[in-house]
Amino acid sequence: MKGKRFTPEQIIKIIKESEMGVKNIDICRKYGISEQTFYRWKSKYGGMEVSDAMRLKVLEDENRKLKGLVADLSLDNKILKDLLGKNF
Repeated sequence: MKGKRFTPEQIIKIIKESEMGVKNIDICRKYGISEQTFYRWKSKYGGMEVSDAMRLKVLEDENRKLKGLVADLSLDNKILKDLLGKNF
């Protein structure tokens, strides 16, 4: 499986090409992507500007970090409860 090939900025440019009237199948051939990928991008990035995509990326990164912190704290909490329960 190949890694990421397109940045969000490039994806938005590709979607805008579609909005200007170029056929979706032609866009898929030009950039070497499947129609499924194109429509997935369109549902995620459709109507966005580049600045919106950059903000979305920052928010996704922050959300990923926060989820990791919550998982770590939940595990710590469970371990402490288990230890306290065994002492009594």
